[in-house]
Amino acid sequence: MLNTLFASVISNAITPYSFLLCTAASLVLGAVIAAASIYKSKTSASFTITLALMPAVVQMVIMLVNGNIGAGIAVMGAFNLVRFRSVPGTAKEICSIFMAMAVGLATGMGQIAIAAIFTVIILAVNLLYMTMSFGENKKTLKELKITIPENLDYTGIFDDIFAEYTAQSELIKVRTTNMGSLYQLFYHVMLKDQALEKKMLDSIRCRNGNLDIICGRVPENSREAL
Repeated sequence: MLNTLFASVISNAITPYSFLLCTAASLVLGAVIAAASIYKSKTSASFTITLALMPAVVQMVIMLVNGNIGAGIAVMGAFNLVRFRSVPGTAKEICSIFMAMAVGLATGMGQIAIAAIFTVIILAVNLLYMTMSFGENKKTLKELKITIPENLDYTGIFDDIFAEYTAQSELIKVRTTNMGSLYQLFYHVMLKDQALEKKMLDSIRCRNGNLDIICGRVPENSREAL
């Protein structure tokens, strides 16, 4: 029974029935992967649609190659060109893309049962990790932008404040603004306690002459690049 379940639906040549069956399976599994990828995540509609269609696209490529070495080399070259038009994504998005490609490879070889079981297992483990908050840091990383006048030396100017209120702080970049009369300092900080955020900002305001201060979450791509 297991041998029958894991048997390929493609025997020798690709038939209309096997093609339609594999394509339907690719689209269904792609929709499941896309739906799971947007759970507790912020993704664009274009990425979600692409993820839903990718298994069917990869499946079609595998069916067309089907043991043809020359076609396989041509496809590899085409994919290498496409990657230069791709925008870098988060680690989760990249994992979802590879998963969709793996499902497309399986359905392209006629292994629909393996593709379905693989999808269920990976999504179940992913959901378990997300429920457990596996790998998440309990302390939230913040992006802090502080404006100071040009006559202040920004080197270590807020070190004592950060030592009091943060568990970790790092100066990321410095930028001049307002025709060079002001400096903008960009920090990544991790507060010891979220309740201390206002006290920290008040202390900074007293030192930077009550100029602009912006404190918010670090963008996802920036956080993963650290």
